[in-house]
Amino acid sequence: MALAGGAAAAPATSAPAATYADLADLADAADLVVHVRVARQAQVPAERAPGLAPGHARLYIEAQTKALIAGAAPLGESVSYLADVPLDAKGKVPKLKKREFLLFSRAVPGKPDQLQLVGTHAQLPHTPAAEARLRPILSALAGADAPPAITGVRDALAVPGTLAGESETQVFLSTATGDPAALTIVRRPGMAPSWGVSFSEIVDQSARPPVRETLAWYRLACFLPATLPARANLSSDSASRAQAADDYALVMRELGPCPRAFAAQ
Repeated sequence: MALAGGAAAAPATSAPAATYADLADLADAADLVVHVRVARQAQVPAERAPGLAPGHARLYIEAQTKALIAGAAPLGESVSYLADVPLDAKGKVPKLKKREFLLFSRAVPGKPDQLQLVGTHAQLPHTPAAEARLRPILSALAGADAPPAITGVRDALAVPGTLAGESETQVFLSTATGDPAALTIVRRPGMAPSWGVSFSEIVDQSARPPVRETLAWYRLACFLPATLPARANLSSDSASRAQAADDYALVMRELGPCPRAFAAQ
């Protein structure tokens, strides 16, 4: 067994705390999320562990299946998989027996007792709090109205209003599924600018910004380009082009950063 794309398997100990974006990255990539309890481990010889990072050991792990948290593939009462774990301060392999983990994984076709981890941090320590934090993300991803993955900015257009200081900018986004997504930024004299996102064919001035650490926020904050691409700015004059760029910058400021403790999967 190996990780997707030939990547090294997941560190199991001494990992930094996962952020919302880390959990969403992992959950979005996984077909199965499994709660397991380690029963036994065996170190894979170095010559059979290509890509192993210095200071790590690759382990073959057998674990009891505690629960299938997300996914529909059949699983046995026990599963096996590979994990790269950092050596302890004494340079020894940590003992994982009886420890519980959340595995973000894919099934191995025809082998319900084997799993393939989806990335280099796809094995996280299980706690009730960690599971409780993860479940809303899984529910949002599985929802019929789940916001699609954002792949870029398609085009943007700023239009001045009839009053001085009045304008509306629409930013149409590209998505992995081809489903619609758009930002609308409205400015009115004497009022703070307002903006929102819609994931439908209807671009609505009443749309609102997404709440931080929700799936809609993650799709935007973690995947939109930092600045409006010049090629996407379709405004006809320099003032309108500047307005579109400023309005896009407003959205990015209000979305805020997308912190990750792990590299994107």
